[in-house]
Amino acid sequence: MLPLFVLLCWTLPAGAQQPAANALSASEAADGWILLFDGRTLSGLLPTGDADWKVEDGTITATMGTGFLATPRPYENFEFKTEVWIDQTANSGVFFRCGEGNPGARTCYEANIFDTHAEWPTGSINNLKTSKPNTPDTIGKWNTFEILADGNHLTIKVNGQTTVDVQDERLASGTIALQEGGGGGMGLVRFRNVKVRPR
Repeated sequence: MLPLFVLLCWTLPAGAQQPAANALSASEAADGWILLFDGRTLSGLLPTGDADWKVEDGTITATMGTGFLATPRPYENFEFKTEVWIDQTANSGVFFRCGEGNPGARTCYEANIFDTHAEWPTGSINNLKTSKPNTPDTIGKWNTFEILADGNHLTIKVNGQTTVDVQDERLASGTIALQEGGGGGMGLVRFRNVKVRPR
């Protein structure tokens, strides 16, 4: 068997480095991405509800309660990406184009993060299009989660795979909000590398 350092040399291109957590790369900054979480504080995100949001090990973490962390400004057309970790009981999601007041199913699109939901499992846009039969398995590991909102065209990707590609005219602009405790499904949820790029 080859020594570990030799295997690593074969795996990583010369000069390659792991991207820094909760930071923009030079190319992301040049392309107009905005970092929504710096890995140290929740400054710049507005909490609602009683979820126990905190910063833990460079992640936005919640374990109980119900509520949201929302951007202070609205976004119309955008790309959004984050990494998310959930346990078996967590009901989470990313709400987007949220109107005034607290985020909710009537005032936002909800990109669900809840593998065991009977109708709208992870990767679905609730009440619009399900990710079935291509629902990803996301419990107990880090996953990439992406949203593209371009006019009436909405796309969700989980771990690089498209789970929803749909058109809808209902909501045109609004804030983006991370969720804990949807439908009483409280559990451990973590977010990191939370970024948005207006289009």
